[in-house]
Amino acid sequence: MLGETVCKPMDAPPITTVWVVRFTVQVDWEEDRDFYREIRFLFAAEEGADVPCHLLIPQRGEGPHPVVICLQGHTSGMHISFGSPKYPGDEDSIAGGRDFALQAVKQGYAALALEQRCFGERRDQRKGATKQFSCHHGSLTALLLGRTMVGERVWDVSRAIDALAEFPQVDRERIGCMGNSGGGTITFYAACVDERIKIAMSSCSFCTYRHGRCAVDHCICGYLPGVLKYFEMGDLAGLIAPRAFIVVAGEKDHLSPIAGVREAFAAAEALYKAAGAEDKIKLVIGSGGHRFYPQEAWPVFRQLSGWR
Repeated sequence: MLGETVCKPMDAPPITTVWVVRFTVQVDWEEDRDFYREIRFLFAAEEGADVPCHLLIPQRGEGPHPVVICLQGHTSGMHISFGSPKYPGDEDSIAGGRDFALQAVKQGYAALALEQRCFGERRDQRKGATKQFSCHHGSLTALLLGRTMVGERVWDVSRAIDALAEFPQVDRERIGCMGNSGGGTITFYAACVDERIKIAMSSCSFCTYRHGRCAVDHCICGYLPGVLKYFEMGDLAGLIAPRAFIVVAGEKDHLSPIAGVREAFAAAEALYKAAGAEDKIKLVIGSGGHRFYPQEAWPVFRQLSGWR
């Protein structure tokens, strides 16, 4: 056992039986690559929820290194983040700027690629389940349990940050999170609730619900029941302020229309200004569609993070 969390019912008396949830990190292997060291490890986010991860440590520069958590959307899995195609179509995903972990290492940062629920190694294994909609059954099951797939994936990100305590090569005071599409969605919500994330870079996902999820067909895994009764997406950015927040968008993105991106960003920018942190939020717009834009985004990430 490498660590543990002690939990008890909130309405329990001061002295009572407690449940101990054991938290272990299992390293499967380590290998040196051309310009980084790759560590494959596994941790249990909760009972029955094992999370495979790959941690990439730059070979240049002195540690501990800032670390960027890299989240894929509806690709075939986390292997896209470190540029390792496994299935037909992976090359196209990588060509769309989605090899985030390699990009982060080239910037001098460590990178943590984790497999999100229902994607890649954690996809629906039932007979007849399709890769494209591998999250459909899991999302509906989460609703039956009074949960959401968004919440479960955000929980995994927070537990991944806990797991990083086992790796002295990374600086847990300098943690970033980024992702595209569904990965950008989880990046945003994770930054809203976990203050250990010092900078969030959400790509092709930050858009008003009115222009995006209400108007365009999206996967069920990204919805929060009832949220629009109280908030638009831009309103929630106030939970991140004054920490750094970068919105990356595609001018021709059909899933997160640029008009909705600009409207959501304006609301978020007003909240940052009210918090005295208007220099900690930026909008980066690429000229294409639903993809990541490395050349435009990474200089802004470096500027807002201050990590060299």
